[in-house]
Amino acid sequence: MLRPSEADVRAQLARILGNVEFSVPERLRHFLSYVVEQALAGHADRIKAYSIAVEVFGRGVNFDIQNDPVVRIEAGRLRRALERYYLVVGGRDPILIEIPKGGYAPRFCRRVDHPGQAKLQLTSNQPEPVPLRPLLGSSRGEELLAFTANWLRCRWFAGVSIALMIGLGLLFVGISDLPIVSTIQKERIAVAGPSIIVRPFINLSGDPEGDVYAAGLSEEILAQLVHFKELTVFGRETSGAVPAGVSAPEIRRKFGNRFTLEGSVRMFDGRLRITSRVLDGATATVIWSDAYDADLRTSSIVDIEMSVASKVATAVAQPYGILFKQMASSRETRLPGSEAYQCSFRFYRYRTTLDAREHLPTRECLERMTTLYPDYATGWAMLAYLYLDEDRFDRNRRPGSPGPVERARKAAQTAVRLEPQNVRALQALMTVLFVLKDPAAALRVGDQALAINPNDTELLGEFGSRIAQAGEWKRGAALLEEAMARNPGHADYYVGILAFAAYMQNDDKRAVELIRGADLRRFPIYHLVAALIFARAGLHDEAENSRVRFLNLRPTFFDDFEGELDKRNFNTRDRVILFRAAALAGFPVKPHIADVKE
Repeated sequence: MLRPSEADVRAQLARILGNVEFSVPERLRHFLSYVVEQALAGHADRIKAYSIAVEVFGRGVNFDIQNDPVVRIEAGRLRRALERYYLVVGGRDPILIEIPKGGYAPRFCRRVDHPGQAKLQLTSNQPEPVPLRPLLGSSRGEELLAFTANWLRCRWFAGVSIALMIGLGLLFVGISDLPIVSTIQKERIAVAGPSIIVRPFINLSGDPEGDVYAAGLSEEILAQLVHFKELTVFGRETSGAVPAGVSAPEIRRKFGNRFTLEGSVRMFDGRLRITSRVLDGATATVIWSDAYDADLRTSSIVDIEMSVASKVATAVAQPYGILFKQMASSRETRLPGSEAYQCSFRFYRYRTTLDAREHLPTRECLERMTTLYPDYATGWAMLAYLYLDEDRFDRNRRPGSPGPVERARKAAQTAVRLEPQNVRALQALMTVLFVLKDPAAALRVGDQALAINPNDTELLGEFGSRIAQAGEWKRGAALLEEAMARNPGHADYYVGILAFAAYMQNDDKRAVELIRGADLRRFPIYHLVAALIFARAGLHDEAENSRVRFLNLRPTFFDDFEGELDKRNFNTRDRVILFRAAALAGFPVKPHIADVKE
């Protein structure tokens, strides 16, 4: 097998670094050069987050990987910058340099042309990638793209390959009026729920450079949206087939999507103005819009595109966001075949309030959904939470074996097996592992999920709560606050956790403010946390009311207080604090526990 020589790879590296389309900060250029040279020197196995942080980003030798995500974040930006380079100008380059997800060691591929065929050859020892999955929802489209996939031997972002796929998609559009759903799993097609087309952004500047910015922004938003598995996202070949001037209702009639996202870019005096809006094809109304300004003289276009796309995706696609709220009030959710979406919405409504009355009907709904759609990973992930709540919140516990935690584990594992990159599936597995008293493994899974989609505030809130509960209260609180700031529709459960985090950091004033603002009065643990907070703040009447309310809801909780704290993974220091706090609040804590020493 022909392999790129060191000289060929270095020539490709110089080609990339010298091209104006590879517009990234100097730190990312240094990052790319470092990993390439290390790999060429035979040190690929030494390319780790720690070495990159120290040798590229100047972190000290005491660099804390867990608390400083700089390498993970910058690696994501570098991957996207490389993808953009090969998409825009590098389609005919002889060598591909990429950094596969899951590590930082680069992979080099050579494009080899033979009469009648084209293929790429790997030069690393990494396993051969899985062939590209068909993009078109028909047997004819699958056959066409299967032919293409046969000669794609690694994840080549070259413009030639992408152009071929788009061309095949457009050909299929020309011969069929059926809706085309791209970049989604087959089980997603069957599930009713929010669906969206991202139309190519329009350049209003009349400047050719603006065309590049508009195209890049459209691609980046599309790439960010597809990470939200509750949302069906139609691919670029579908949006590219929509003529200019067509209304959202007309697009909906042709392709079946409910929502359309569109926007524009305008350049003036070294600045970039980006506008975006979402239209509801069912009501012909604009349900969201926003504008973003950036300075092209101080920020690279890659950073601008990633930042704006992140904000747009976060605003639009959150489980508690505008699309789901719009769907919740729609008559479409009561049509035949829409039960799956009804279950999803019911799940998020339950997660928002943790209302005990919603637990059983939500669990039953999700069990029906996973029976009807056994390949729907997100449904299994949601069901895992409902099983967990039987145990951790003592709700509608089903007798017999397997128990609720074992059922939750199997449901989460099923979700991850069906779709390993599904953030909701990984989030469920993280939570199950935490309940199974393996917080280290849980947080590793959480890190993995966050790397896949850092814009998912539902994940960010859950991950932050687990980090806090494991004893890193400051870091966990910071993630929770970020999740809540980026998504005003967040679950009140996270407000309660944030109040608890403030309490554990001795910020009693903030803890009181937060716990009073959390609408969780039907949730038993809320009253326990409230009693602890109010008692230490000297608010004795409120502490007593909360104490009485909690004991009425969970009268046997303190029979095994140590066990309750143990299964929530509190460390030794925090357990001592909570033993004494519970005694101060007047709970029936056993004397030998209350007097324990650190």
